[in-house]
Amino acid sequence: MNESITQIKDTTANPAPLGLLGFGMTTVLLNLHNAGYYELNSMVLAMGICYGGAAQIIAGIMEWKKCNTFAATAFISYGLFWLSLVTLILLAKLGLGAPSDETAMAAYLAMWGLFTGVMFFGTFRLNRALQIVFGTLTILFFMLAFGDFTGASAGFKHATGYEGIICGFSAIYTGLAQVLNELFGKIVLPLGPVKK
Repeated sequence: MNESITQIKDTTANPAPLGLLGFGMTTVLLNLHNAGYYELNSMVLAMGICYGGAAQIIAGIMEWKKCNTFAATAFISYGLFWLSLVTLILLAKLGLGAPSDETAMAAYLAMWGLFTGVMFFGTFRLNRALQIVFGTLTILFFMLAFGDFTGASAGFKHATGYEGIICGFSAIYTGLAQVLNELFGKIVLPLGPVKK
């Protein structure tokens, strides 16, 4: 009996830029608030739901389809991070739950910091650009957790916001680099590949 093997070629687009841009742009806008430029407002919450949340989850599902465990885990997790953060804020504002105190928020942010720190080690198999994204994000989560846990000064919280802006722009760079490099068929914006 002859058995034939069918190979299916993946011709779908790279979903990583969508996930990176959803994460990066939302992170910059939230951290402009953290840096003291404006109050937490509906623009930040809407970005958290739609682009930081939904777009990253979509990108993660697309990465799962491509058998990319790292990217699927990262994008779906951080998409749900944004949705959970917005939910934390809205539940309290709508009177559907007690507001999270600073100790609870510190625990929440530290847990995300631990997750991100482990994912950061995974980027040593990927590229320098992602190492910067995950490295600065690990620092950001722990700075945010420390700020809440210790009741840090406004100056420390503003500095944390600036660190978050750097993190967000590093993700924007990484996403746009992938788009432009693919479009031009050459390295327009380097990502710094690493030897595996």
